[in-house]
Amino acid sequence: MEVSNEHEPRKRQLRHSHSLSLFPQPAVLLTDLRVLHIDFLKHQNALSHHTSDFMINKLVVRRGQVFYLRLLFNRSLQPQDNLDLQFNTGQVPSVANTILVSLNSRNSRNNDPWQVSVYKELGIEVVVAVSSPPDAIVGKYFLYVRSGNNVFKPEKNDFYLLFNPWCKDDTVFMPNEEERVEYVLNDTGYHYMGIIDSIQEKPWNFGQFEKNVLNCCILLLNKGLRKSSELRSPVLVTRAMSGLMSSQDSKGEGVLIGNWSGNYKRGVAPYLWTGSAPILQQYYTTRQPVPFGQCWVFSGILTTVLRALGIPARSVTAYESAHDTEKNLTVDIYVDEKGKVISNMTNDSVWNFHVWTDAWMKRLDLPKGCDGWQAVDGTPQELSQGSFCCGPSPLAAICNGDIFIGYDTKFIFSEVNADQLIWMVKSVNGKKEFSVISVDVMSIGKKIITKAVGQDSQRDITNEYKYPEGSLEEREAMAHAFSFLDYGRKYTVPEEKQLLQIFVQSHPVLLGDPVNFTVTLKRKTATPQHVTISASFDLQSYTGFKVEHLDVLHKSIEIHDEVTEIILTLDSNTYVNRLTMFSDEPVIKGFVVAEILESNETVASQVFVFFQYPKISIEMPDTGRVGQPLVCICILKNSLHIPLTNAKFSWEGLGISPRQTLSQGMVESGQTINFQIKCTPVKTGSKKFIIKFTSNEVKEICAEKSILITNQPSPEDVETEVGVPLALRLF
Repeated sequence: MEVSNEHEPRKRQLRHSHSLSLFPQPAVLLTDLRVLHIDFLKHQNALSHHTSDFMINKLVVRRGQVFYLRLLFNRSLQPQDNLDLQFNTGQVPSVANTILVSLNSRNSRNNDPWQVSVYKELGIEVVVAVSSPPDAIVGKYFLYVRSGNNVFKPEKNDFYLLFNPWCKDDTVFMPNEEERVEYVLNDTGYHYMGIIDSIQEKPWNFGQFEKNVLNCCILLLNKGLRKSSELRSPVLVTRAMSGLMSSQDSKGEGVLIGNWSGNYKRGVAPYLWTGSAPILQQYYTTRQPVPFGQCWVFSGILTTVLRALGIPARSVTAYESAHDTEKNLTVDIYVDEKGKVISNMTNDSVWNFHVWTDAWMKRLDLPKGCDGWQAVDGTPQELSQGSFCCGPSPLAAICNGDIFIGYDTKFIFSEVNADQLIWMVKSVNGKKEFSVISVDVMSIGKKIITKAVGQDSQRDITNEYKYPEGSLEEREAMAHAFSFLDYGRKYTVPEEKQLLQIFVQSHPVLLGDPVNFTVTLKRKTATPQHVTISASFDLQSYTGFKVEHLDVLHKSIEIHDEVTEIILTLDSNTYVNRLTMFSDEPVIKGFVVAEILESNETVASQVFVFFQYPKISIEMPDTGRVGQPLVCICILKNSLHIPLTNAKFSWEGLGISPRQTLSQGMVESGQTINFQIKCTPVKTGSKKFIIKFTSNEVKEICAEKSILITNQPSPEDVETEVGVPLALRLF
């Protein structure tokens, strides 16, 4: 007698009708077996596959894990019946990408990557358990069921199969549950912006579960990878998605139009976006690139796409990030004798911050030691193998200077580890003379951060990208990287400091106030010397793009001490009137050059100013319920000494409120704005309500409020013993 465990799928295979027997069997006349209906058991499968939050009417499951289908027949299933489940996948389903899984002994093989077995039977209803392999093609599948000569196609026969970080044999497996929740299931987070001395948090709604977002991701899969077999690999999928984030390549088929010009009249200014979902939803609807984006927006949508597809991902910010156009592992900046950057000679740049994405996976295509986090960038910067994409590059290779392992490791290594050279260009007898006046081996990639796991705070991951600055390991990694270049290093890193050192520090300043800088000169002598200081200031974007030159300050002094401090002041009138002409977050960059007249020794340093703004306060309950109104009170006081024109508030919250905007006109200096927002939650869970203020002068002020939205649980949400869904136990 056969004994089966109620909670384990039965491995019984149906025997075909041609089995030999020593005794004649009476003929049994049966009507042809036909399938009348298929229930994809969407709710029950979604619970066990961690896909319940997707706002989609399709079945969404993960590879390498069993899922269940309930089949309704015209009669009960008999041992001689043949039953085939056919799964078609790929952009154009064909024989080449058809998977045939048979529920009979004649066609089933134990080594088939896909398996199907009877889980439960109750008369004409049968629940089957389907197992996909952990390296199955991800994407859209179509299901057909053949019984004898009959083929049944469900009315909605398609479903999605995703990567599975919960499956140990999947190459995206992540062993820590808290990290899986953060990097796959968390639909909110932060981008970190500003400068290293004034880090700004920007709340971001990744929104991977929102309506049509997953549909858009599947569409992108079909655009980015023409061969179905490539859809098995998270490496190839991640690289393809990196290229499709931008319309600059991919024959204009990418999601987002990059724009750093400051002119956003024909689209949405990058700083106005608060989440990925509206961008991906618009692209899915129109099939046209969405205007406009910059690095954090590209990172946001790429992180969203990877999380939606099941690849663990995190947005990462690197401060003082190099853009090494010459790919020589150095950032070369050319200045004249006044400290002004010579734009037509300076092709490299240093971004105050740059945001990209890390994706988690095993690298079966690379040597041992390259598993784990991989850097991948959706911002179009440089061509990679003929396309605007970047990565995935193993963090381990970046850290060790293995610049030719993986994809684009050399470029990313430079972003976080290049040496910065400042060249003085002088005109002598009608000819240009070049001299290196500063070699900084510690400024690039000074800090790299991401959101902490399970907390609304930042986590420093610099040590995952590089060894401590100035350490023996870091210099060895740099030397190792240079060893791969044909020309090696063309300059000498000074082993000890010069006789004269310069340090420049800016002070926190409210927008509209004068800007003070402290210039510190250090010498190894107390002999009186004459020093001339030239400081050139520009208004620029975070990428180093110069909007307008502001002013040059000069100072000549005689110094007597080993340490001397000089204060330089940039009047507010030099920049306030220029703010409205610039549609991005303003940054003031200063280049300070000091020269000792007696010895002609010259040193240089640079400094950045990122302005401070008023704060938004939010008064809102900590909890709410689905279907019941929530009231939010928003308060902003303009504490600046300048009025704010064309002021607007916008707000949104996943599952709480769609994006809405309120215009306020002008907000005078000292004026307080107080208004009320009403919204009705539609989805349970821990949610975030984001409010943003913008104006011509202040481009962005953000605030957020975390809210727990609850609802009475329904019986179908309750799982019974040993984790078997209740609906499956009813058979």
